[in-house]
Amino acid sequence: MSEPISAKMVAELRARTGAGMMDCKAALQEAQGDMDKAVEILRKKGMAKADKRGDRSASQGLVVIESSTSGHDAAMIELNCETDFVAKNEDFIALARDLARHALAHAPVGVHPGSALDAQPFRSGTVAEAVKEISGKTGEAMAFKRVAHFRADQGSVGHYLHHNAQSGALVELAGIRGEAVTALGRDLALHVTSTDPLGVSEADIPAGLLASERRIAEEQVAAEGKPEKIREKIVEGKLKKFVNERTLLGQLFVKDDSKTVADLVAGVAKQAGGALTVVRLARFKVGEG
Repeated sequence: MSEPISAKMVAELRARTGAGMMDCKAALQEAQGDMDKAVEILRKKGMAKADKRGDRSASQGLVVIESSTSGHDAAMIELNCETDFVAKNEDFIALARDLARHALAHAPVGVHPGSALDAQPFRSGTVAEAVKEISGKTGEAMAFKRVAHFRADQGSVGHYLHHNAQSGALVELAGIRGEAVTALGRDLALHVTSTDPLGVSEADIPAGLLASERRIAEEQVAAEGKPEKIREKIVEGKLKKFVNERTLLGQLFVKDDSKTVADLVAGVAKQAGGALTVVRLARFKVGEG
């Protein structure tokens, strides 16, 4: 028996897709209450914008970034609490900053859940004990949600933290160094914070997601009644557009939409007289992930 379609479910689907209320209700009925399936139904019919599920804030807290003076090493952490009031508490802020400094010195390279550092010595005990202590003092549940640590032995790590400390990004570059590359790294991190790409390039997009997008594109083209002989070309064009919009190198640069990020990187490399590659990125926003 399918789940009854409630007004709350319709409102959630509408928030996720931007589709009309009646279209959302019909999609939920067709999907027998399955929210993800209803999103896909609306997308196939061209009624849905990008799925906004990730925009729902699950908690409060801070994102903090710490970097080395050399610019070749940076760490970013997200520390969560229940209310904005506690996120502004001095003890909470001090803990978040200390965790970022600790991550720069001791976190393994890559992106990890904060629990990966729980047992590490920190302050007068361990990381987990320090978080628990401040949680007890404030009376709110807290979570050291995640940590990113990039180290570029043959390059640099750009970073950007939004002014409200609710979002930030790291971008690792390999190859040449210098002032132009440092400025590029910061610009790319700002861009990532703003646009939230899935990865650096198509290689970072999960195969399952690409297959799903292909299926949606094929059904859209079929529904539009396009001639059979040109359908595949149109589908490939839709997939290319999706990849460009969701990957860093394919996106239009937020500070100058006359060029792509790939164009920007190539231009800086040419100006500096060397090779330059974007290795990886990390983006944290409080309440996501």
